[in-house]
Amino acid sequence: MKNTTSPKGNFFSALFCNLFGHHYVVSRKVTGHIKEYTCLHCQKQVTTDASGKLSALTPQMREINSALQDMYRKRSGRMVQNVA
Repeated sequence: MKNTTSPKGNFFSALFCNLFGHHYVVSRKVTGHIKEYTCLHCQKQVTTDASGKLSALTPQMREINSALQDMYRKRSGRMVQNVA
């Protein structure tokens, strides 16, 4: 039997998303207000941009989110140490 799955999901899942829209779930929390989402059906990945809207998760955006997450973790770690 021929395998019809692709990196972005299978044909029927993509068709479902085209008809009814994507069903995004949070795949990674970058900061308190920036998150990365993945569609359950077609595996499309998006992230929130500077204006709060969803945009495609490109390699450049993934790198920016990683750097932002590192800075956010370091800053929140310092804030916790200063309070205690």
